[in-house]
Amino acid sequence: MSAWRLLLTRTEQEGQALAQTLASEGIHCACLPLLGIEQLPETPQHGATICDLHRYTAVIVVSKPAARFGLELLDRYWPQPLSDQPWFSVGAGTGQILADYGLTVFWPKNGDDSEALLELPELQEPLKAAMFPRVLIIRGEDGRTLLADSLRAQGVEVDYLPVYRRMLPTYPAGTLQRLIQVERLNGLVVSSGQGLMHLQQLAADDWPTLAQLPLFVPSPRVAEMARELGAVDVVDCRGADTAALLAALRAQASPDS
Repeated sequence: MSAWRLLLTRTEQEGQALAQTLASEGIHCACLPLLGIEQLPETPQHGATICDLHRYTAVIVVSKPAARFGLELLDRYWPQPLSDQPWFSVGAGTGQILADYGLTVFWPKNGDDSEALLELPELQEPLKAAMFPRVLIIRGEDGRTLLADSLRAQGVEVDYLPVYRRMLPTYPAGTLQRLIQVERLNGLVVSSGQGLMHLQQLAADDWPTLAQLPLFVPSPRVAEMARELGAVDVVDCRGADTAALLAALRAQASPDS
């Protein structure tokens, strides 16, 4: 049995799946979803954008919810094959959803963030070859603008297709601290910058105490955010998938049980 006892903060479905995998490795987990996902109502823009997919040099999908909701739109408005159009994802989990659908997908092998994606030759080469490069980004209602800003700086036309919004689920005051105490948790796991912000928001006055626990994050950007918020022991997993988390856990000194 591992001495790690982790708080998982992903959406309910993803958190439970991760908890089962970690349990098979002898790692105890408690789940408290900090990212509620709500699909946005469909508008004429959604259908019109999907019907214009052939105009895009590349399509970028930033998350698993974006992939799932985006593929639902694809089923309704673009049922023909898209084998020649390159699609891109920030991480392997999102990329696998798109690949399973039959799309030609690329994603960074070392890092789950926008910075790593922007460096992919498979993305840069078709953009440089196109006379008028154009990219569609399928994402949530809000999010980082780094991808769009960087591509526009290269002369690429960028359109957004928002398909969902994220929110902090409602919990009674003290829920987070009680769960950590009752389950004797000794590590925290967040999968995104927004998840980190929701963790701090839910912790409220207890944040200075929770910030002393080891905090596992998916990327250098989120690691920097965590340190700026006062987290003392930040571990950059260099990826948001299960393999990256397990590798990071194995590389850390075992906590006191």
